[in-house]
Amino acid sequence: MRPAIMRAQRGVVLFIALIILVAMSLAGIALMRGVDTGTVIAGNLAFRQNTTFVGDLGVEAARSWLSTNATGTTLNDDQLASAYYATWEPTQDLLGNDTDATTNPFDWPTKSLSVSAAPFTPPTGYTVRYVIHRLCDSKGDPTADPAVAVTCMKSGTAGGSTTSSSKGAAGYSSYALSAPVAAVYRVTVQVTGPRNSRSYVQTTVF
Repeated sequence: MRPAIMRAQRGVVLFIALIILVAMSLAGIALMRGVDTGTVIAGNLAFRQNTTFVGDLGVEAARSWLSTNATGTTLNDDQLASAYYATWEPTQDLLGNDTDATTNPFDWPTKSLSVSAAPFTPPTGYTVRYVIHRLCDSKGDPTADPAVAVTCMKSGTAGGSTTSSSKGAAGYSSYALSAPVAAVYRVTVQVTGPRNSRSYVQTTVF
């Protein structure tokens, strides 16, 4: 009877060892999957941050266009070829996440302007598009006859200039740069990067 008992015991040990081996294999696979998932998430966050940084190119390109066209009557009407709109278009959802039924997703491919020319050329693999909205309720000259009834959001304080610093820094009672105050302009930038990463940058300038 003793040899039979010893053989039975050896069989139980083998069975337990197999169970432990399977459990350790599953734990190793789960650990590898967890590490891979963490790496993918970290990579996606890095790409998302990069697309946000690249958005500054769109802001600067839009600001440059506004500075070039600040004089005259260009900014009083839509300039579709330059992705400029003289009203704030309240029914447009620029970011594509508004659940309000009265708003429509903004048509980025046709209503925005792609940034590609130097010195605002984006890095390889990134697409930068911007759109400019004048924060007014209607088109026209907001400084004209009040009968025109163009209401705009604008800076409450007139801009000025100062020569109190060799670096052009602002003084306590004045601005370092002259600033038009007829209206405030909203610049919205969409950046598409690697791995379908997408970011939006929005700022107001005046």
